[in-house]
Amino acid sequence: MSTRPAIFGLSFILLIAALFAAYCWIALHWSYSEGERAGFMQKLSHKGWLCKTWEGELSLVALPGAAPEKFLFSVRDESIAGQINAMVGNRVALTYEQHRGLPTSCFGETEYFVSAIKAVK
Repeated sequence: MSTRPAIFGLSFILLIAALFAAYCWIALHWSYSEGERAGFMQKLSHKGWLCKTWEGELSLVALPGAAPEKFLFSVRDESIAGQINAMVGNRVALTYEQHRGLPTSCFGETEYFVSAIKAVK
């Protein structure tokens, strides 16, 4: 009789873990919004204590004389991070997806994930 509560408890823990894994998968693969931002690539760094992520900063210039706005983003693909690193200091256009509700910063510190970069003349 004492094994029944243990089986129920283990089943409950496995159900919670499966629901959490499903939520993470949906949050990473279903984007809230998509778009493109253009500006000057300022920096890209590989940071984190336990979970290393690529984090970057794009300077958006709206009007001459106006204070530039910063677009903070994360990169999950190593090859895209290499392309971005090669274009630091240049004017670029970033294609991104916004993923809201990620449960931890191990996926990235921001909710904006860059998927492509191209140089802008």
